[in-house]
Amino acid sequence: MMAGMRAWLLTSASTLRRHMRWGLMGGLCLLAVSASAQVSGVSSLPASSDTAQALRIVVGLTLLAVLPALLVCLTSFLRIIIVLSMLRHAIGMTETPPNTVLIGLALFLTLFTMAPVFETVNQQALQPFLSGKIGMEAGFTKGMAPLREFMVRQTREQDLALMVELSKAAPPKSMADIGNVQLIPAFMLSELRAAFQIGFVVFLPFLLIDLIVSSILMALGMMMMPPTTIALPVKILMFVLIDGWSLLLKALVGSFH
Repeated sequence: MMAGMRAWLLTSASTLRRHMRWGLMGGLCLLAVSASAQVSGVSSLPASSDTAQALRIVVGLTLLAVLPALLVCLTSFLRIIIVLSMLRHAIGMTETPPNTVLIGLALFLTLFTMAPVFETVNQQALQPFLSGKIGMEAGFTKGMAPLREFMVRQTREQDLALMVELSKAAPPKSMADIGNVQLIPAFMLSELRAAFQIGFVVFLPFLLIDLIVSSILMALGMMMMPPTTIALPVKILMFVLIDGWSLLLKALVGSFH
């Protein structure tokens, strides 16, 4: 009985492999036929139109893939999202507001602060490239110029000098000699520094409330009660009464040069 079952399994495996082989060969034949049909159909179109359309598709897909990285590295989003996250931790609520809310608010503030830059990029680089007036290299150069100007205004000289030193590049004689490889990390470093400075100022009043609540609880002998139980509602009440969201957002938008 075991020998018969083994023979049946071997026969079934051989039949399955044979069917898979023929199915694979048939699929490859269908792919080859469809590819040849597509190539013959595409070859009848004008070459210039095909090239322009292909370039637009490649540029669009590339931008979609690297958009989150560009948003963090080239815009004001980094400073804004760090300050909003530090505010949440200063109040003492690690998950409120949720990350989705903070990211959405940071995106709108980034749009407000970067609107002139985006408009310049659209007029000088994107629209001429889409209409075929300039090539990809010229479009990239013209599109980076407003972004470089924005980043230079926010970047400290010490951070630029540090990145030039770390990259072991030749000392630049002017801002035009500084490449994007040095400018972008220097801009991010300056944004981190500015965000931590604003976050420190945001932390101070909430830290003072924690100290006052802890001192009162110790004076009353209520050492077993966690200070956050009393401090958290007081922090929220104070933040609402002083219209903290408006003050913080105005300070954030006004911190960009």
